[in-house]
Amino acid sequence: QVQLAESGGGLVQPGGSLRLSCAASGVIFSIYGMGWHRQVPGKQRELVATITTGGSTNYADSAKGRFTISRDNAKDTVYLQMDNLKPEDTAVYYCNAARQIKKGSLSYWGQGTQVTVSS
Repeated sequence: QVQLAESGGGLVQPGGSLRLSCAASGVIFSIYGMGWHRQVPGKQRELVATITTGGSTNYADSAKGRFTISRDNAKDTVYLQMDNLKPEDTAVYYCNAARQIKKGSLSYWGQGTQVTVSS
């Protein structure tokens, strides 16, 4: 059974930092592209950052220069380092694992971790 367990969310003041972690189990982690997405109530879930199996990264414009995604295949874990946080970063952050297969794609989601940026 595939499980993605996020951790590291919480309350932080504007300008502060948080590091989110997502530990995967039940999958061969190294063959999955990993990503972080976020969602606020009433809005669609949006992409924050992705990292490929080879380590290439991609960021939403809102995250560029402030967030860093990384992965540790030995620990089956993906991270999101978030610096200089802003109130508009407040959201539930979700971890995603995805890969292409012959007949389509596989995609798995974690339960999410709340990030609140407020003074």
